[in-house]
Amino acid sequence: MWFTRVSLRNPVFATMVMLAIVVLGLFSLQRLQVDQFPNIDFPVVVVTAEYPGASPEIVESEVTKKIEEAVNSIAGINALTSRSYEGQSVVIIEFQLHIDGRKAAEDVREKVATVRPNLRTEVKEPRVLRFDPASKAIWSLAVLPDGTRGRPLSAVELTNWADQTLRKRLENVRGVGAVTLVGGTKREINLYLKPLALEAQGITPDQVVAAVRNENQDLPMGAVRSLTQERVVKIDARMKRPEDFGSIIVGRKSGAPVRLDQVAVVSDGAQEIESLALYNGQRTLLLSIQKAQGENTIDVVDGLVKAVAEMQAQLPAGVRLEPIFDGSRPIRVAVNNVRQTLIEGALLTVLIVFLFLNSWRSTVITGLTLPISIIGTFLFMYMFGFTINMITLMALSLCVGLLIDDAIVVRENIVRHVQMGKPPYHAAMDGTEEIGLAVLATTFSIVAVFMPIGFMGGIIGKFFHEFGITIVAAVLISMFVSFTLDPMLSSVWHDPSIEAHGKRHAPVTFYDKTIGRVTGFFDRATDRMADLYHDILEWSLVHRVATVALAGAVFGASVVMVPLLGTEFVPKADFSETTVNFFTPVGSSIEVTEAKARQVESILREFPEVSYTLATINTANTLGKNTVSIYVRLVDRTQRRRSVDDMSAVLRTRLAQVPGVTVTHIGLLDPVGGQKQIEFSLKGPDLKELDRLTRLVMDKIRATPGLVDLDSSIKADKPTIEIEVKREAASELGLGMAQIAGPLRTLVAGQTVGNWRATDDQTYDVNVRLSPDSRNTLADLERLPFTIGVNADGSPRIVRLNQLATLREGTGPNQINRRDLTREVAINANVFIRSTGEVSADIKTALESINFPPGYRYQFGGSTKNMTESFGYALSALAMAIIFIYMILASQFKSFLQPLALMTSLPLTLIGVVLALMMFGSALSMFSIIGIVMLMGLVTKNAILLVDFAIRAREDGMERSAALLMAARVRLRPILMTTLAMVFGMVPLAFALTEGSEQRAPMGQAVIGGVITSSLLTLVVVPVVYCYMDDLAQWMRTRFGAGAAHQPGESPAR
Repeated sequence: MWFTRVSLRNPVFATMVMLAIVVLGLFSLQRLQVDQFPNIDFPVVVVTAEYPGASPEIVESEVTKKIEEAVNSIAGINALTSRSYEGQSVVIIEFQLHIDGRKAAEDVREKVATVRPNLRTEVKEPRVLRFDPASKAIWSLAVLPDGTRGRPLSAVELTNWADQTLRKRLENVRGVGAVTLVGGTKREINLYLKPLALEAQGITPDQVVAAVRNENQDLPMGAVRSLTQERVVKIDARMKRPEDFGSIIVGRKSGAPVRLDQVAVVSDGAQEIESLALYNGQRTLLLSIQKAQGENTIDVVDGLVKAVAEMQAQLPAGVRLEPIFDGSRPIRVAVNNVRQTLIEGALLTVLIVFLFLNSWRSTVITGLTLPISIIGTFLFMYMFGFTINMITLMALSLCVGLLIDDAIVVRENIVRHVQMGKPPYHAAMDGTEEIGLAVLATTFSIVAVFMPIGFMGGIIGKFFHEFGITIVAAVLISMFVSFTLDPMLSSVWHDPSIEAHGKRHAPVTFYDKTIGRVTGFFDRATDRMADLYHDILEWSLVHRVATVALAGAVFGASVVMVPLLGTEFVPKADFSETTVNFFTPVGSSIEVTEAKARQVESILREFPEVSYTLATINTANTLGKNTVSIYVRLVDRTQRRRSVDDMSAVLRTRLAQVPGVTVTHIGLLDPVGGQKQIEFSLKGPDLKELDRLTRLVMDKIRATPGLVDLDSSIKADKPTIEIEVKREAASELGLGMAQIAGPLRTLVAGQTVGNWRATDDQTYDVNVRLSPDSRNTLADLERLPFTIGVNADGSPRIVRLNQLATLREGTGPNQINRRDLTREVAINANVFIRSTGEVSADIKTALESINFPPGYRYQFGGSTKNMTESFGYALSALAMAIIFIYMILASQFKSFLQPLALMTSLPLTLIGVVLALMMFGSALSMFSIIGIVMLMGLVTKNAILLVDFAIRAREDGMERSAALLMAARVRLRPILMTTLAMVFGMVPLAFALTEGSEQRAPMGQAVIGGVITSSLLTLVVVPVVYCYMDDLAQWMRTRFGAGAAHQPGESPAR
């Protein structure tokens, strides 16, 4: 290698190059942002539109369908789904992953703008938002009334202070994107109409609305100008106090004015409660904070914590603040854990090197490769725009065993040349030259494995892009260091203990009597192992058929055992938090739901593992006044015996006994999609038929072993009051549909008719609607008066609603789901004990046995779909890696056949992977599959080192079997060292001892199992297959001529 010669001739230059790598790496490290996962652009756009008071069917036909039809023509749509709720439409457009999210959002905005004129005027302006996983709340704060610090504030006072003071202070923190209030009770001026008074005075709701709107406003009149001055003219008609609204004249009766306070009650109070938040069962106001795009989560949270600490001294009496959710905690924990794993792995790896080489100088020379390679990798991460996240740090922790491999092999070979009697300079040059091509091939094999991982397709490809590229950069830097720094230090910093290596002498110094005894034991153990290996290989070369048959049987057994593992997409991480979702009977009021939420919260807090709970009702994640989501913070992992999954099982059993509550989810959601593990949908045109099929399917799959928290988007129909207008009767009275629906909407749903500016310079909505006690029952609605003119005596002519229409109680759907322009029912569930793949397979079998009517079908989504797609991408990456490895080996050994011998080590990894995962109780997941792909590069390394030496020995005229046996004895030490370095580097990762490390553990487990078994089997099987390939080459040469199947350094097979 030319750079080896340069570094040996100019040690100072080589040192400066290494120093430059370290300095640039450290500067890059300071600039790298820290996050939990890579910054991925998901091209998903969400369109939300509000249609107050409309039923789900009306929302679907009037809003959802029109938006869907408009956006469906945009190119690159992967999935189009929608949800029609009471009063709200949500359309979700999921684009193909290569589409730019910003452009997709712009295209959707243009299409929505074209459809807006076709929507009814009552529909509020649709909002188009880009879905960004980073836009979810990163921190939340509970604002609680506190009786110990003076008079506790009322709900309205608390909301006003939080909205006007606290919220503005938090919004000014650098990096904060938005602050949302949940469970707030805002002040509102309500003008509650009295039906009997309206009837008596002959006033219509529309008259009240028009009067209030006209009388409560500022009207600029222009300006009066003279030669000397200019004065602005304005009419200040705004009400100064809430009571002043009562004096507004809304009409006249017999010439006398009718004022608002005669037909309505003016109430300066609170908005009617639509959503709630409960902290440990106590009503609270929750502030949910999102970060701005591209900001560092940890920095933003630190800024928020500091701002709240500064505000503690300025809190009004009767208020206390409690931080609830901290999104930076999993990031800090994951990053610290992986950093700890990396350091532990590095120390264990260096320890292995020391025990084998029995020289602290050799350990320092090889050990220096680790920090230089890792620090140098930060430079490449910064250049590629990566962040320090769980994926990149995991890549570095996996690298620990890899990075030191090249240095071990090079150093071990230089030591061998020194022991042959060469001076340090020539030993460094010759040792590196001799092993150079083999090291190059092993390094490029690892690069060939990780490059395809970096460019996989699908969602998993986005996640693992940084993983693959980071490892490639680290491995290439480590190879460069091994070829420059190692030989240079070996030549200038000679180790006198090398000559004594392997020679027995009585312990003299304190070192000899302590550490020397341990390293001596390792020396003797290695020698004994080399002798044993020599004997086993000798037997194998004689009994070749038996050896190959045994290897085939082992591979066959491993293939048979793979289905026993079970499959899942991504393992869940235990970060000491979980979620409980449930709903109360359909049509329950928010007060009933609140009572049930308090009951469930009190049950949860009985468990010693629970630290605190926060329940939210009818918020973004839990739409519906009967739907509750409870965030449960557990005590730290070290302080409890039960994991989150164990807790989920206990809570499931306990909450099943609570009457009036249907639990839909307990535990952790899928880490990638944020959904439950099992998701599929039934699609078809008719809601009633879909309802029947849903019941049939759910009854069929409910008993599936391992299936829990089964739920569907079809709930029991919501109670409704249906009004059927008697068109002829209404027409005779001169009333059209609009004249009936308009006032009725004002009376029942209410109408905002302006705002009122208070003394604190804040504006509050003014709302006109029926008083709450006048809109409780069907009879209340039947009695509602409509004024249709005047009688002969001048009195108003009144008809009641039941004269114009028939009112009856009915039911209607809670929500209507659609997918790809067709109605669907979404069914979801969690899995427990069994793996996601096994449960999905059982559900598919059950669904196949059902005869669906024409036009109806099922479709899997969520984790199952992602898992199938991602496993396909991973297998294509694996295939590409194997092809690249073959190309590299064929290039190195100048042969088409010999690489096949070396590649027999690849399938022999499988048995180790399967046994290791079974031993640890892990399923086959995306992380363990990445571990298997990684093994492809690792296990060929041992075969390369072994066969490369044998070929060199044969070129020197040695007989084939003797060459292989000599290679076995000489190369066993570096193979053992690199294998053990890799295994011990993975140990902290595989045992998942730290919080949240369950997610990454299967990768370490797969690598350890695969490396151990493949190393044991490779050392025996590869030489045997090499002999067969060599014999085949000889036969081909004699059969087809001397030019065929040329093998380097071959002598006739003996």
